[in-house]
Amino acid sequence: MKVMVIVKATASSEAGEMPDPALMEAMGQYNEELVKAGIMQNGDGLKPSKEGFRVRFDGNSREVNRGPFSATSELIAGFWIWEVKNLEEAIEWVKRCPNPMPESSEIEIRPFYEMSDFADIPGVGDTLKKEDEMRQQIALRAAQTNTYLFLGNRTEEALKYYEQHLGAVIHMMMRFSESPDPIPEGAIPPGAENGIMHAEFSVGTTKLFASDGCGESAAPAGFSLAFTVATAELAHAAFDALADGGEVTMPLQQVFWSPLYG
Repeated sequence: MKVMVIVKATASSEAGEMPDPALMEAMGQYNEELVKAGIMQNGDGLKPSKEGFRVRFDGNSREVNRGPFSATSELIAGFWIWEVKNLEEAIEWVKRCPNPMPESSEIEIRPFYEMSDFADIPGVGDTLKKEDEMRQQIALRAAQTNTYLFLGNRTEEALKYYEQHLGAVIHMMMRFSESPDPIPEGAIPPGAENGIMHAEFSVGTTKLFASDGCGESAAPAGFSLAFTVATAELAHAAFDALADGGEVTMPLQQVFWSPLYG
């Protein structure tokens, strides 16, 4: 389930006081734990309400008011968006959070509505369908596409060269011999066990994948594109669309490095 974790404003946050370095470091470590656990989807701090506006609606009229706003404890100073198993898990993670303010503070947890929550409302079937299609379009626009280089038996050599001369950063590099799953018999030629099965690196702001491949060619053999989406539903939809009229060289399936890959 998806939840918003809301950091309530305090007198210091409304005054625009910056956190001390120790708190920033502690919150940074906490956010890193959230990311590693696969829970955090987004998060940010908000400027004091004096920097914001409110628009009041009354029929067709629109009244714009500038902050600051009263009732400090009801204002928001920051938020996270988390994907958790249940509210109990969210509560446990919030209890581990450093106090985000120099004074006493409060963090609120609110679950998002899901489309199924509206299913019993009469006559909303078409609206829910359109809403779901819109959400899928938004999710697809957030997908990542990475160039996947196949460099024969020279991946390790190439990445070291890029590292030295292009300032490349190597994020991971796994050999066939390091695979947690056995390599199928005949998938790679004899003696290729020490080759690079998969590597990820970045040059500047561009992230790339690379591999020695499975022995198709000793020379660099061009590239593929790795299209990464957020859910299994989107993965199946995108894969099926590309497979229609295309050639499937590997069916979409669970593998040790991904819930779905094909």
